[in-house]
Amino acid sequence: MTKSPEGRRWKVAVLGATGAVGQRLIQLLEQHPWFEVSAVAASGRSAGKPYSDAARWLLETRIPASVASMKVLPCNSDLEADLALSGLDAAVAGEIEHSIAEAGIPVISNARNHRMESDVPLLVPEINAAHAEAISLQRSNRGWKSGFLVTNPNCSTMGLVLALAALAARFTVKRALVSTMQAISGAGYPGVASLDILGNIIPHISGEEEKMETETRKILGHLGPRGFEPSECAVSAQCHRVPVQDGHLMAVSTDLEGSPSVEPVREAFGSYQSSIEDLDLPSHPRPVIILRNEPDRPQPRFDVMAGNGMAITVGRVRPCPILGTKFSVLVHNTIRGAAGAAILNAEFLVAKGHVKPR
Repeated sequence: MTKSPEGRRWKVAVLGATGAVGQRLIQLLEQHPWFEVSAVAASGRSAGKPYSDAARWLLETRIPASVASMKVLPCNSDLEADLALSGLDAAVAGEIEHSIAEAGIPVISNARNHRMESDVPLLVPEINAAHAEAISLQRSNRGWKSGFLVTNPNCSTMGLVLALAALAARFTVKRALVSTMQAISGAGYPGVASLDILGNIIPHISGEEEKMETETRKILGHLGPRGFEPSECAVSAQCHRVPVQDGHLMAVSTDLEGSPSVEPVREAFGSYQSSIEDLDLPSHPRPVIILRNEPDRPQPRFDVMAGNGMAITVGRVRPCPILGTKFSVLVHNTIRGAAGAAILNAEFLVAKGHVKPR
């Protein structure tokens, strides 16, 4: 068990605590060696109730005893916390997260609202740890002293960008074409109606393709003196909802400069090491990418919990007759693609001194 910086337990408020992502945050924080849940906050419908009464618990584990009896608080700045992890729905997240950060509490958000703002890091620390330096620019722009906003990407973007980062470490990635098969848990609760999804595939997820195409370029880009400079890699996405509970599977084709053969590409995936290995963060998977050799893997049923749900699995690496190389990627959408990503970001920001005790 790794020791927290300063040897202390950091107090964490969970925003949107009764929702699907909020519940996953609470589940993952139950045994966390650095963080403890100090407040649970949700909508006015839930505020004032014990958490166990307010939340329709959706996960296979029990509600942590330390949280079950907590009174649900309104989502405002009167929270006893060193930082806030947000699982708020995008319909309400923007203004609430901004006001809490403005009041001095760092907010690490899973919502889409602030991801593409020019001074907000869209952070995947294994890939773009340097982007966290934009926090200083953000505070300067907004006149904030201790609060800030940091976001993690869309759940499907997360799987794609980790795979592309491994390739970008060895080759120039010119273009990427991705077709997703996304689990129903990605739609939250109650999510997709059973009559729509059972025995069916829905070839449209509102806003998903645009998020994959724009977020990927920001993450793979650079932080320059004037802000974020997106990668020149062109991305085209097609997104589908499929009747799988957890795990987004993606079919990816890439155009790599120099047209490398399959073996160097496989080596790039199999040997990939992130830039934050030395920080020994509790949620950081080792390895980040698991490479499978079987012709029929990865599969959500067997591979979704790789690295405790925080690693991605890559398989079926083979030649593509059009772009050059193609492969499959699997990511756990509510862990690595949502709650676990926010927690890893929080760990990184604490370790690098961006979060201070309140």
